[in-house]
Amino acid sequence: MNSLSNSTFIQRYAACIPSTPLLVSQFNIPSSRNNKRYNRISHQTPNPIRASSLHPKKLKPNETKGRTKNSILLTNIFNWLDQFICDFMDPPLRLSIDPKHVLSGNFAPVGELPPTACTVVYGSLPPCLNGAYIRNGPNPQFFPRGPYHLFDGDGMLHSIKISNGEAIFCSRFVKTYKYNLEREIGSPVILSVFSAFNGLLSSLARCTVEAGRILAGEFDPRRGIGVANTSLALFAGKLFALGESDLPYTVKLTSDGDIITLGRHESFGEPFMTMTAHPKIEAETREAFAFRHSIVHPFLTYFRINPDGIKQQEVPISSLKEASLVHDFAVTKNYAVFFDSQIVINPVEILRGKQPIGVNAAKMPRLGIIRRYAVDENEMWWVDAPGFNMIHAVNAWEEDDGNTIVMVAPNILAVEHVLERMDLIHSSVERIEIDVRTESIRRRSSVCSRNLEFAVINPAYVGKKNRYAYASIGEPMPNLVGVVKIDLSLSTTTGYSSSGGECAVASHLYPPGCSGSELVYVPREPENPATEEDDGYLVSYLYDKNTEESNFIVMDAKSPILAIVAAVKLPHRVPFGFHGIFVPDSQLKKL
Repeated sequence: MNSLSNSTFIQRYAACIPSTPLLVSQFNIPSSRNNKRYNRISHQTPNPIRASSLHPKKLKPNETKGRTKNSILLTNIFNWLDQFICDFMDPPLRLSIDPKHVLSGNFAPVGELPPTACTVVYGSLPPCLNGAYIRNGPNPQFFPRGPYHLFDGDGMLHSIKISNGEAIFCSRFVKTYKYNLEREIGSPVILSVFSAFNGLLSSLARCTVEAGRILAGEFDPRRGIGVANTSLALFAGKLFALGESDLPYTVKLTSDGDIITLGRHESFGEPFMTMTAHPKIEAETREAFAFRHSIVHPFLTYFRINPDGIKQQEVPISSLKEASLVHDFAVTKNYAVFFDSQIVINPVEILRGKQPIGVNAAKMPRLGIIRRYAVDENEMWWVDAPGFNMIHAVNAWEEDDGNTIVMVAPNILAVEHVLERMDLIHSSVERIEIDVRTESIRRRSSVCSRNLEFAVINPAYVGKKNRYAYASIGEPMPNLVGVVKIDLSLSTTTGYSSSGGECAVASHLYPPGCSGSELVYVPREPENPATEEDDGYLVSYLYDKNTEESNFIVMDAKSPILAIVAAVKLPHRVPFGFHGIFVPDSQLKKL
């Protein structure tokens, strides 16, 4: 047993938090360095994590259920061709798609972990956290043969289930069709749009091999090709793991804290259809508003899902003239707001030896506004938004009796680096006021000039006017070194400076060497309508590269320093990922 005085996490926070109530010499905590073999990918090793490392028992050919000798032979031929393309046809890999670079440090994958008890090492877990915090993120089950992008990995859910101050942690893959297929075959099969196309000859060769796999019946793309690695959403009485290249997958947590994938939710679409990873859930009506984007016309389709989980009439958006990377959107009481950015998808680029997703610097970014309950596209209009490129929305609402739409979102500067060099982008949060009567932007202003992304709000305020947002600080992206609390009411102050910064009313920087994930807001009294908007907690996972360990942290959202009030040491490292959710215990029991 190591004394708490030797814990880097406690030492650092004892020094960073003034007037801390915890006497660090009072406790002993065990060291947890389980699963060391998953913790690091060496830059010198050509194939540092093999399939057998992530799966202790790899399926042998004669153990593969339902597969004939001929199908196994074809698989071996296709795998050999894949390897030949990687070894002899691929041009030198750019850093953004070099797996030895991308999967280094805390981006390296980990293995699954069954429900494991954790130790609370700081403070105590508030009663309102009875439930589960779950975070999604990419985690390849096999080390890639060739190019690999940060967005490619199989979805893995990392859950911490809390009950009466005690915590159980679990990590499980989302068992998608792609995951199960490749698990059975024993190697990667389905191509990724972000990394597979690297040079003309290798791109055409990979497409040919993929077509051969489909014609040979090795896999059926109608059953989904996505990885469900982006986010989670709770609506219609179900918990979904989502990725925009596929339909959602239904998952649930068992009473002992394990995570189970129930299956692909095909009632939300037909074969080949997809759904956004960022549906908007209306707290009062319990409706979900969503969309899908496509590489064929119509490039954007809007729809909603009623409280019973029944998908309503689709609204194709034909006025979007080319395929754009529409990752997120916003809703208000009466409208939905879409973003047509300079990030475009053009499959023809594959024939030029380039990746199909890129940036069109000559394109004018636009915002598209449509009635929330529109039945066709006639109720949609577009407005130019020069220089505005958004990936994620913070929130939107209406003012002036519905004649003004206010939207808050980070604007990505130097957007040309968004896929290749995220460390060079700067994301500045902006407030945009749209005049509904004149169908024009009335005012744009900077809310905070710091490099911010992954901003979250109190979920009860989705589509309503809110005051506070909590955004992660990138120094540089995607290294999240702290959090800023933004008071959006200050962005309307007379004489507000466009230089930004005045709207940040609190901040918290993690200790040196520590990096966080997107935060999730949890209200202190969720059933009390009179509770203040910021009366709650922010929860997330925090990684310390000095110890190669991860902690679950709880921050006081109302504190002027966003103070850490509780921390739980996790039994294994949690790789950096994307979006998460908190599900209260009352909802977990209904899943």
